[in-house]
Amino acid sequence: MCQHQPSCPPAGAPDREAAHVSTRHPDQGWSLLCNGVLLFEGTGELLPDGRIIEPHRPIGNARAAA
Repeated sequence: MCQHQPSCPPAGAPDREAAHVSTRHPDQGWSLLCNGVLLFEGTGELLPDGRIIEPHRPIGNARAAA
């Protein structure tokens, strides 16, 4: 999918979130990366093969949640 040089990491790579954003919809809370990964504002991901990656990064201020 990626036409960048050097190529972006594939969807199955641990650094898949480093791929370029091809479509951004902040009003809906998601972005499509050029490797086919849907990256959600809540830090979850949907991979092109249908696998779901649960949210895994802290969001906002950690003290506010405490």
